[in-house]
Amino acid sequence: MSKIAAYELAKKQKEISVAEFFERNKHILGFGNPTRALITSVKEGVDNSLDACEEVGILPDINVEIRNHEDGECKIIVEDNGPGIIKQQIPHIFGRLLYGSRFHAIRQSRGQQGIGISAVVLYGQLTTGKHTRIISKIKEDRPAVVMELAIDTNKNRPEILNEDIIHWDKPTGTRIEVNIVADYTRGRRFVYDYLQSTSIVNPHAQIVFREPDGTKHVFERTTDILPRKSVEIKPHPHGIELGTLIKMAKHTNSRKLSAFLKKEFSSMGERTTNAVCETAQLDKNLDPKKMTREQFLALHQAFKKVKIMAPSTDCLSPIGETLIKRSLKHETKDISPEFIVTATRPPSVYSGNPFQVEVGVVYGGSLPKDKPVKLLRFANRVPLLYQQGDCVSTSAISDIDWRRYGLEQPNGKGIPIGPAIFLTHVSSTLIPFTSESKEAIADIPEIENEIKLAFRECARKMQSHIHKKVRRAKTREKFELITKILPEIAKKSAGMLNKPIPILDNIITKIMDVVWIEDLIEYEKIINPEKHHPTQTTLPSADTHPIDREREPGYITKSTIMIVNYKRKPQRFNLYAVIPEDAVVGTVTPKPVKITKNYIKWRLDTIPPANKVDVYFELAGLNKGDFDENDLYVENINPAYVIGADKWEGE
Repeated sequence: MSKIAAYELAKKQKEISVAEFFERNKHILGFGNPTRALITSVKEGVDNSLDACEEVGILPDINVEIRNHEDGECKIIVEDNGPGIIKQQIPHIFGRLLYGSRFHAIRQSRGQQGIGISAVVLYGQLTTGKHTRIISKIKEDRPAVVMELAIDTNKNRPEILNEDIIHWDKPTGTRIEVNIVADYTRGRRFVYDYLQSTSIVNPHAQIVFREPDGTKHVFERTTDILPRKSVEIKPHPHGIELGTLIKMAKHTNSRKLSAFLKKEFSSMGERTTNAVCETAQLDKNLDPKKMTREQFLALHQAFKKVKIMAPSTDCLSPIGETLIKRSLKHETKDISPEFIVTATRPPSVYSGNPFQVEVGVVYGGSLPKDKPVKLLRFANRVPLLYQQGDCVSTSAISDIDWRRYGLEQPNGKGIPIGPAIFLTHVSSTLIPFTSESKEAIADIPEIENEIKLAFRECARKMQSHIHKKVRRAKTREKFELITKILPEIAKKSAGMLNKPIPILDNIITKIMDVVWIEDLIEYEKIINPEKHHPTQTTLPSADTHPIDREREPGYITKSTIMIVNYKRKPQRFNLYAVIPEDAVVGTVTPKPVKITKNYIKWRLDTIPPANKVDVYFELAGLNKGDFDENDLYVENINPAYVIGADKWEGE
């Protein structure tokens, strides 16, 4: 009887197609309800377009259109100016789950699993019974291919239902039209927020969004420079699993263990390879294919014991402080923020996976003072709109005591309250998402620590800005009061005593008793911009030079720093001006004692009481508004006496 039952059970066992699995579990991919399905569908289409354009060095022009249909059905259209897709690949890319080119590549990219856009096609097919229409053009002098397709969920294979060629008045590009069941009334705001957020972390892209009622929104690009291409790297020993190590050894062409380690892994040179083999007590001439499980286990444990250099960070493509600031300024111009600051942390590693954290803080303007700050979360240039409470960036922000930096925060925990927007961007070869829907980053201690360090850096600058603003306002009020009242008193007293009007400089310095530092930023538009080409330049290490206006694009930023000594004794100290990344230093006067890629240093020898010294420098490589306030520091003087600069803490 038991044998018969076993046979009956065996007959019921069968393989499940991946498409069939997601057909029954579509919530896993972000299609849990009609509102989220709308956002996910737009997101996957836009991500594909951005990736395609960047792969071939094209500045993305992306059009997103949503057309309303009856019975809660929407048509979503995403069109780009990318390289197009060859006819043979269209069915596989759009009609086959887990098909893609990035799964095995260890480098930063938006998607890797090959699920996204084909999942949209599947969801549309399931909810509306309609097919997806694809238009692709790969060359200007060729016609475009039009294809209607569906997915055979039993086989996870595409079904081509119709194929044709048409004239399309675009040089190259791809267009996808898919019908899905979606709640546009609730989802409209989320679609707008997603596209606006995408524009912030992809400043090289222009995105046009057309709503069903014809309303058009244009998210303009703020730079013509494409992101740095990420370079594929090999696995790092610290991030490898034992089973993966065994599988790699079975498929390697290397006949010796030492050659296998050097060829298949990053950061494994001759010295490190020898140290690992010695620690594992393995002969480096062993054939990897003939090694036992115990030998692999010893090798795997040796990876953890030997100090191995971190992997190369060429596999990452961060946005950069200047472009984040430019994007935030552009997207928040309606609220006129008082202060925008950004910070980029040096690359780091978790479990052998390189990652880098960038953050930004927008403060003041018309932002509400009595509500929690707005959080903008991103991973590999993609917005994260849902599961905010489960994200490592949220927990990192919540653990910082923001009361120290001028924001309200009950009990010193949780999201702070105040007029601010916080942006977090994590770049990595492997973003540790909490689920397949990619809506939150898992609580990895290394990532959380880097986010905290970056936000604390921004918070200190924000606090310094607020502190300097308050001190400057009070001192200016005091100065204006003195310079108006004292001359009048002196004039009347001199008239009454029939004596000349006394010079008040010494009296003013006694009352003021500060060193006043104030800066002025101006921009000069460079003529003949067509002769210029954007280049990645570095700062000179020693002498300064005039900026070549035939080569540097955009604007020349002119910065004048005025230093006035309102103290009773002559003052001498060092002044530092921080230089933003991407900037090129031109003329500097007086001659500085040091220029690095981060700052300019002057030694101001002697400034007599009631005397003024001007410091001037030029920067190129920035757009108008990228640099609107000097970050100034002083050394060899008590910073309590200085208005407009902070204490220099060193590099």
